[in-house]
Amino acid sequence: MSGKTLWSVIFCLVIINCFTVGYFLSKERNVIPVSSNDQTSETIATIGETSITREQWMAELESRFGKETLKELINIRVVEELAEKYKITVSDEVIERELAVYKSMYNSLDEGTWRDQIRYSILLEEILTRDVTIPEKEMKAFYEKNKDLYNIDVSYHLSHIIVETENEADLIVEELKGGSSFEALALEKSLDEFTANSGGDIGFVSKDNEFISNEYLEIAPKLSEGEWSDPFKVETGYAVILLHERLEGKSYSYEDVKEQIRRQIALEQMDGSVTVEPLWEEMNVTWFYGK
Repeated sequence: MSGKTLWSVIFCLVIINCFTVGYFLSKERNVIPVSSNDQTSETIATIGETSITREQWMAELESRFGKETLKELINIRVVEELAEKYKITVSDEVIERELAVYKSMYNSLDEGTWRDQIRYSILLEEILTRDVTIPEKEMKAFYEKNKDLYNIDVSYHLSHIIVETENEADLIVEELKGGSSFEALALEKSLDEFTANSGGDIGFVSKDNEFISNEYLEIAPKLSEGEWSDPFKVETGYAVILLHERLEGKSYSYEDVKEQIRRQIALEQMDGSVTVEPLWEEMNVTWFYGK
């Protein structure tokens, strides 16, 4: 497996776990306390003469998701406390660099959520590899072999609406000028079934993207953020694109990324998967589900 593939897999697994926990944490902050008696008796749904109580609902949620959700909450706390114990921190500069790399690789997400996820991922990797020393020569060789990993092309976060005729595309532009939502118009009118349901969002695209028409990359640089294009001809009809964000290209030096390379090589040398569970014993973790 190539370094690039392994790095993406590791990152994606951690991101998925963190996103799940972030969701439950955000929900937790908005919960209104309910007494145990109220929880037992409160009806939250009725189907004819049958009712579902809050207690039944919570029991079902716990049986389906309780163990994994609690595990993720424990993992986050373990990583935070061990990072404090070993005085491991992650600078804003490192987070921003990682954010730029992954924004260029994947469709956009809420940046605040991404920053939290990236911070968690790096803290975990630093904790797991804190005692591993990689020779400078090996790290430099890795950098030279994988320089493309650390070069970000200019990228454009775009949404589009595809319609059949130029007249339809002109009408789309007129509706946008009148204050209509690009996302709503894409959902209602776009012929592209792969993006219509997400408001036409196609994520970040760059010159190396094989799935985007050249016209997109010719027009996108001429737009300001938040600006849409005039209609233009594409293979499947006529398109109107909206530029959300321009991500400037950058090449990172060896010094910029040497710690990331150290972690990556160390992780490749580890047996098993990159998980928090082996650290539980150090933090004397006990939980509802036992061993």
